[in-house]
Amino acid sequence: MKFKINNRFKAVLGCLLAVGLLFSTPSFALQQDSLAQDSTVTAVVDSSASAVVDSAAAPTTDATTVATGSTATSASSSSATVEPVKQIDPQVYKDLTYYVLLFLIICTIVAVIGKVLSVYELTRKMNGRYNPFSNNKFQGSLFIIFLVAFLAFVYYGYAVWGSWAWRDAATEHGKSVDTMFIITTVIITVVLVLVHILLLSFPYIYRMRANTKAFYYPHNDTIEKIWTIVPAVVLTVLVLFGFFTWRSITNVPEDLQKSAIQVEVMGEQFQWQVRYPGNDGVIGKRNYKLTTPTNSYGIDFNDQSSWDDIQASDIVIPVNKSVRFHIISKDIIHSFYIPDFRVQMNAVPGMTNYFQFTPTVTTEEMRERMNDPKYDFIMLCNKICGSGHFNMQKKVVVVTEAEYKEWLSTQNKYFTEDLQKEFAGLEVQESSQLASASLN
Repeated sequence: MKFKINNRFKAVLGCLLAVGLLFSTPSFALQQDSLAQDSTVTAVVDSSASAVVDSAAAPTTDATTVATGSTATSASSSSATVEPVKQIDPQVYKDLTYYVLLFLIICTIVAVIGKVLSVYELTRKMNGRYNPFSNNKFQGSLFIIFLVAFLAFVYYGYAVWGSWAWRDAATEHGKSVDTMFIITTVIITVVLVLVHILLLSFPYIYRMRANTKAFYYPHNDTIEKIWTIVPAVVLTVLVLFGFFTWRSITNVPEDLQKSAIQVEVMGEQFQWQVRYPGNDGVIGKRNYKLTTPTNSYGIDFNDQSSWDDIQASDIVIPVNKSVRFHIISKDIIHSFYIPDFRVQMNAVPGMTNYFQFTPTVTTEEMRERMNDPKYDFIMLCNKICGSGHFNMQKKVVVVTEAEYKEWLSTQNKYFTEDLQKEFAGLEVQESSQLASASLN
C-alpha cells in the first residue's frame, strides 16, 4: 500500500515538472530570439549611424559628391528605421506558466488532503472506531453555521446598506411608488428568510442517524394548494397595486394637464435637448423633415407658437408646481429617468410620451438633507443606446417660483437671427415656386 501511494506521488510530481518545462521552454526561446533581434537592430543602427558620420565628414566639392552623400544618407535612414516584428511578450508565457503551475499545485494539495482523509477513515475502520453517521452531523452543522451567517448578512444589508441606498422621493407621486416598493420588499424578505431557514435547517434536523427510518411522503393535496394559491394571491395583489398606482400617476385630468408647466425633452445620441414654451405657454410644432445644421431640433417655424420657444441648457422647474414633460426621441429609443423623483418614461422615435409630476424638495433643501453642497438632481438615459450612453445626462434644478421666473427671463430663444434668415429665405423660395407654378 505504501509503495502504491509513493508511486502516485512520484507520478504527480513528474507530471508537474514536465508541464512546467513544457510551458517555460517557449518563453526562454522567445527571450533568446528577442535578445538576438535587439542586438541585430542595434548593430544595423550603429553601422548606419557611422555611415552617416562618414558621409558628413567627406568633402563635398561638386554636385556629384553631394548627390552621392544624400543618397547614402537616405539609404542609411531607411535601414535605421527597421520595422519591429510584432511578437507576443515573453512575460505572457511566464504568467501563463505561473498560473498553470499554481493551479496544478492547488489541485495537488486538494488531492493530498483527500488522500489523508481517506487514510484516516480507513485507519478508523480497521480499529473499529468508525462512525458512518458522524459525517452527516458534521455537514448538517455546516449548514446551520451558514444559515446563521446568512441571516446576519441579511440584517447587516438592511441596517447598514439600506440607509446608504435608500432615500425618500422628492415628488408627490414618489410617496406612492415608495410605499409600493417597501411592501414588495417586505414580502420578498419574509419569503427569503423563511425559505432559507427551512432549506438550511432541514439537512441537520433530518440527517441520517442510527435506528431511524425515512418516511415516504409522495403526495399531499393540501400542501400543494397552499403553495399554489398563496403566491398567486400575493402576486395578484401586488400587480393590481402597481396597476392602480401607475394609473393614478399617468392619468391626469385634462384641466391639470393644461395648467401645468410644459417642458419638452428630446433624446438623441448622446445628449438631451430641452425646450420651454414662451409667453403663450404652448410648445411649437416639430417636424423631423425640417432638421438642418442650424435647426437641429427640427422646429416648424411656420407655427407661430414656436417663435418664442426657449432653449435651456439645464432642466429648471419650480417647487410645488405641477410640471408636464413631453418626452420624444430624435433617433433611437432612450429613457427619461430621474431617480430622486421616481420618474421614468421611454423616449420613442415618432411618438410623444408624457409624464407629469410635482417636485416637493428644492435642490438646496436636498443638499442640506444629504449634507453635500454639490449634490444635484440628475436626469439620465436608462436605455443602453450606444457607446456614449454612460454620459447621457442632464442636470435638474428645483428652485422657488420667483427664482424660476427670473431664470426663465434670462434664457435664449430657439428662433435666433440665423434661423430667422433661413426661414425668410425658405418663404421667398416657396413663394417663387408658387408663382412659377401659376404661370405655367
